[in-house]
Amino acid sequence: MKTSNATSNEGNGDDPVSRDVGNLREHYDNAELSHGDLDPDPIRQFDHWFREAQEADLSEPNAMVLATAGGDGTLTTRAVLLKAFDSRGFVFFTNYQSTKARQIAENTGVAMNFLWLPLQRQINITGTAEKVTTAESIKYFLSRPYGSQIGAWVSNQSSVISSRKILQMKYEELKRKFRAGKVPIPDHWGGFRVNPRSIEFWQGLPNRLHDRFRYVRTEPDGEWTIERLPP
Repeated sequence: MKTSNATSNEGNGDDPVSRDVGNLREHYDNAELSHGDLDPDPIRQFDHWFREAQEADLSEPNAMVLATAGGDGTLTTRAVLLKAFDSRGFVFFTNYQSTKARQIAENTGVAMNFLWLPLQRQINITGTAEKVTTAESIKYFLSRPYGSQIGAWVSNQSSVISSRKILQMKYEELKRKFRAGKVPIPDHWGGFRVNPRSIEFWQGLPNRLHDRFRYVRTEPDGEWTIERLPP
């Protein structure tokens, strides 16, 4: 990918932060993605691209933007880390008292996006989320570093606090509490699995004529069909 040297123009008017960034653009020049390149199974295709992202030494290739919507239609997004995937779906872990978890309880429909700019690729996934088993959550929790285990107890995610000092004091308090043994998994912490309904693979190409292929799960047989989308 070649970085444009164009600079943005300062906006006019009385708004001190008004800026025109229309001249910021990148040239996509990767190889084409054809139907014949795709695995019939989108999870295997995801695994293929994920391995290539790892081989390219991208920073946190498992980082994804997760979109959720509450029962009232309020939308929120945030970056989370994918921690496992297989034929059943895509797994991430979080605080069950967080905004994302509360919204999933009201509306199980979610969307995920992986953006790998150095490879000029992105993957868009839609589906439904459900909690993983307690055994799965415990297994992953025990694999986390000690500090991250303590952090899961410290953070009342999505709540309001007056200062960072409160977090630091609680962290030190819990370190003393659990120093004699293993850190137990909090009741309010665990995983979600996203069962995909559609998975789109996007490959950037010149002149914005990008290649897009979307796998869609058909009902009731659960088979996948592949369709090409315009850029």
